[in-house]
Amino acid sequence: MYVSVIGGDDGSASEEACMKAERLGTRLGERGHVIVCGGRGGVMRAVCRGAKKTDATTIGILPSADREEANEYVDIPIVTDLGMLRNSQVVLNGDVVIAVDGGYGTLSEICMAKKYEKKILGLDTWDVEAVEKFDNVDEIIEELEKISN
Repeated sequence: MYVSVIGGDDGSASEEACMKAERLGTRLGERGHVIVCGGRGGVMRAVCRGAKKTDATTIGILPSADREEANEYVDIPIVTDLGMLRNSQVVLNGDVVIAVDGGYGTLSEICMAKKYEKKILGLDTWDVEAVEKFDNVDEIIEELEKISN
Protein backbone atom coordinates (compact mmCIF):
# COMPACT_ATOMS: atom_id res chain seq x y z
CA MET A 1 0.00 0.00 0.00
CA TYR A 2 1.15 3.56 -0.69
CA VAL A 3 0.83 5.61 2.51
CA SER A 4 0.93 9.40 2.36
CA VAL A 5 2.36 10.84 5.57
CA ILE A 6 1.76 14.53 6.12
CA GLY A 7 2.91 16.81 8.92
CA GLY A 8 4.97 19.75 9.99
CA ASP A 9 8.27 20.77 8.42
CA ASP A 10 11.53 21.84 10.07
CA GLY A 11 10.05 25.10 11.26
CA SER A 12 6.96 23.69 12.95
CA ALA A 13 7.37 19.99 13.79
CA SER A 14 8.11 19.27 17.43
CA GLU A 15 10.82 16.86 18.48
CA GLU A 16 8.12 14.55 19.87
CA ALA A 17 6.22 14.59 16.57
CA CYS A 18 9.41 13.72 14.69
CA MET A 19 10.12 10.82 17.06
CA LYS A 20 6.60 9.47 16.47
CA ALA A 21 6.95 9.97 12.71
CA GLU A 22 10.23 8.05 12.67
CA ARG A 23 8.65 5.16 14.57
CA LEU A 24 5.71 5.29 12.16
CA GLY A 25 8.07 5.10 9.19
CA THR A 26 9.83 2.07 10.65
CA ARG A 27 6.56 0.28 11.36
CA LEU A 28 5.19 1.07 7.89
CA GLY A 29 8.41 -0.13 6.30
CA GLU A 30 8.35 -3.39 8.26
CA ARG A 31 4.98 -4.10 6.65
CA GLY A 32 6.18 -3.34 3.14
CA HIS A 33 4.32 -0.06 2.64
CA VAL A 34 5.68 2.66 0.35
CA ILE A 35 5.98 6.07 2.01
CA VAL A 36 4.79 9.16 0.11
CA CYS A 37 5.49 12.57 1.64
CA GLY A 38 6.49 16.13 0.84
CA GLY A 39 10.13 15.08 0.83
CA ARG A 40 11.66 17.79 2.96
CA GLY A 41 12.31 18.21 6.71
CA GLY A 42 10.49 17.73 10.00
CA VAL A 43 7.88 14.96 9.99
CA MET A 44 8.68 14.21 6.33
CA ARG A 45 12.37 13.61 7.03
CA ALA A 46 11.62 11.63 10.19
CA VAL A 47 9.14 9.24 8.54
CA CYS A 48 11.59 8.63 5.69
CA ARG A 49 14.46 8.04 8.15
CA GLY A 50 12.37 5.45 9.96
CA ALA A 51 11.33 3.76 6.72
CA LYS A 52 14.93 3.50 5.52
CA LYS A 53 15.79 1.43 8.62
CA THR A 54 13.77 -1.31 6.89
CA ASP A 55 14.85 -0.52 3.31
CA ALA A 56 11.30 0.62 2.48
CA THR A 57 10.78 2.82 -0.56
CA THR A 58 10.28 6.53 0.07
CA ILE A 59 8.86 9.05 -2.38
CA GLY A 60 9.18 12.79 -1.84
CA ILE A 61 6.92 15.09 -3.85
CA LEU A 62 8.75 18.38 -3.75
CA PRO A 63 7.35 21.91 -4.07
CA SER A 64 10.29 23.14 -6.16
CA ALA A 65 12.04 22.14 -9.37
CA ASP A 66 15.17 21.08 -7.43
CA ARG A 67 15.68 17.39 -6.57
CA GLU A 68 18.45 18.43 -4.17
CA GLU A 69 15.75 19.86 -1.89
CA ALA A 70 14.75 16.30 -0.90
CA ASN A 71 15.92 14.99 2.44
CA GLU A 72 18.65 12.37 2.39
CA TYR A 73 16.21 9.51 3.06
CA VAL A 74 14.06 10.04 -0.05
CA ASP A 75 14.59 7.36 -2.71
CA ILE A 76 12.46 8.91 -5.41
CA PRO A 77 12.31 12.71 -5.46
CA ILE A 78 9.56 14.09 -7.68
CA VAL A 79 9.89 17.76 -8.57
CA THR A 80 6.76 19.75 -9.27
CA ASP A 81 7.64 23.48 -9.25
CA LEU A 82 4.12 23.95 -7.82
CA GLY A 83 4.92 25.30 -4.36
CA MET A 84 2.16 24.49 -1.87
CA LEU A 85 -0.06 23.28 -4.70
CA ARG A 86 2.02 20.10 -4.65
CA ASN A 87 0.13 19.15 -1.47
CA SER A 88 -2.64 17.72 -3.62
CA GLN A 89 -0.14 15.38 -5.27
CA VAL A 90 1.14 14.13 -1.91
CA VAL A 91 -2.42 13.24 -0.91
CA LEU A 92 -3.47 11.78 -4.26
CA ASN A 93 -0.53 9.39 -4.41
CA GLY A 94 -1.40 7.59 -1.17
CA ASP A 95 -4.02 4.91 -0.69
CA VAL A 96 -4.45 6.27 2.84
CA VAL A 97 -3.25 9.47 4.51
CA ILE A 98 -1.66 9.71 7.94
CA ALA A 99 -1.35 13.16 9.54
CA VAL A 100 1.26 13.62 12.25
CA ASP A 101 1.24 16.99 14.01
CA GLY A 102 1.31 19.79 11.44
CA GLY A 103 0.29 23.35 10.76
CA TYR A 104 -1.87 24.97 8.11
CA GLY A 105 -0.13 23.15 5.25
CA THR A 106 -1.10 19.86 6.89
CA LEU A 107 -4.63 21.14 7.38
CA SER A 108 -4.83 21.93 3.66
CA GLU A 109 -3.71 18.37 2.89
CA ILE A 110 -6.34 16.98 5.27
CA CYS A 111 -8.99 19.00 3.43
CA MET A 112 -7.76 17.72 0.07
CA ALA A 113 -7.70 14.15 1.35
CA LYS A 114 -11.32 14.54 2.46
CA LYS A 115 -12.26 15.98 -0.95
CA TYR A 116 -10.58 13.01 -2.67
CA GLU A 117 -12.36 10.60 -0.29
CA LYS A 118 -9.15 9.27 1.23
CA LYS A 119 -9.18 7.66 4.67
CA ILE A 120 -7.32 9.99 7.04
CA LEU A 121 -5.67 8.73 10.22
CA GLY A 122 -4.29 11.23 12.70
CA LEU A 123 -1.68 11.33 15.44
CA ASP A 124 -1.43 14.56 17.47
CA THR A 125 -2.86 16.55 14.59
CA TRP A 126 -5.83 18.75 13.78
CA ASP A 127 -9.04 17.90 15.61
CA VAL A 128 -11.41 17.95 12.64
CA GLU A 129 -14.24 15.63 11.66
CA ALA A 130 -12.37 14.18 8.66
CA VAL A 131 -9.54 12.76 10.80
CA GLU A 132 -9.82 9.49 12.67
CA LYS A 133 -7.63 10.20 15.71
CA PHE A 134 -5.28 7.68 17.33
CA ASP A 135 -3.23 7.85 20.51
CA ASN A 136 -0.10 6.12 19.25
CA VAL A 137 1.70 4.56 16.29
CA ASP A 138 0.70 1.01 17.21
CA GLU A 139 -3.01 1.89 16.99
CA ILE A 140 -2.48 3.42 13.55
CA ILE A 141 -0.65 0.30 12.34
CA GLU A 142 -3.51 -1.87 13.64
CA GLU A 143 -6.01 0.24 11.70
CA LEU A 144 -3.87 0.05 8.54
CA GLU A 145 -3.80 -3.72 8.81
CA LYS A 146 -7.61 -3.74 8.82
CA ILE A 147 -7.72 -1.46 5.79
CA SER A 148 -5.16 -3.39 3.74
CA ASN A 149 -6.77 -6.81 4.34
